[in-house]
Amino acid sequence: MNGSKALAAGVTALAILAATSGAEALDKVRFGTNWVAQAEHGGYYQAVVDGTYAKYGLDVEIVPGGPQSNNRMLLPVGKLDFYMGGNMIQAFSAVQENIPTLVVAAHFQKDPQVIISHPGMDKWEDLKGATLLISKEGLASFYQWMVSQYGFSESQVRPYNYNAAPFIADKKAGQQGYLTSEPLAVEREAGFKPNVFLLADYGFSTYATTVETRRDLVEKNPDLVQRFVDASAIGWYNYLYGDNAKANEAIKRDNPEMTDEQIAYSVAKMKEYGIVDSGDASDKGIGAMTDERMKDFFDKMVKAGVVPADLDYKKSYTLQFVNKGVGLDLKPKN
Repeated sequence: MNGSKALAAGVTALAILAATSGAEALDKVRFGTNWVAQAEHGGYYQAVVDGTYAKYGLDVEIVPGGPQSNNRMLLPVGKLDFYMGGNMIQAFSAVQENIPTLVVAAHFQKDPQVIISHPGMDKWEDLKGATLLISKEGLASFYQWMVSQYGFSESQVRPYNYNAAPFIADKKAGQQGYLTSEPLAVEREAGFKPNVFLLADYGFSTYATTVETRRDLVEKNPDLVQRFVDASAIGWYNYLYGDNAKANEAIKRDNPEMTDEQIAYSVAKMKEYGIVDSGDASDKGIGAMTDERMKDFFDKMVKAGVVPADLDYKKSYTLQFVNKGVGLDLKPKN
């Protein structure tokens, strides 16, 4: 073998070795969601299918949640590395219960929790005269804020069993829901567009779709946490503003009951209401959080009697990994 051929062979061998070791170098990460796959998880699926996680040295397995699973419990025992939380009430409760987890990013600037009503009951104040169908969990959380902040009454609440039929049948009723789901279901089943009141637009200031991890992972491997937070933010930008077709196919594989209509509706509503990309995220990047916003929501939950005033709520989150503007260059310029 002459010198040039030997050099070429050596370069090829090094390239193969680099590629092989690069593949082996991917850190395996298990990320659990809190419900079945849907467009509201789109940024994470996008980062898997378009290679963003891999670019950041991560081999991410998305573990869907659902009615028969409790992914939240798998995080503190090490079966998951990251978990997609709901809103900050859960994170406050983790501090109260001495569960060693904390929020490292918040991919929804607005909680998609809504109250819907029939046409004719068109103002927020009109809801005070309505029968409101609220779940047990809702009654213990956001509804207590509605009572303390706006003077709603528990006496007007009736149980919500996640069936829209009672609401559709009663024109004087309102019902809790998710911005990206229940309004479409009602429109499809009943043939009318319900009024939609997004609680976030009335002051329910929690972040939502948070990313939680264990304290020990933050302390021992902050680089891994940073890479997951950054890649997830980029995934969300690409899902909202780029080609999300492959991500949607992956969502439907994990949740065969999901439809193209539902996905399109959910994405449109997330954009219309600024669920992901508004507020603090506008200049700090998707996933942004601030101390001021956390304190505002904590104070409201104390006033509502949802959490105790002496809770050290600052232990529920860290700003270490967010507010760095990651992905802002991917936003449309107009």
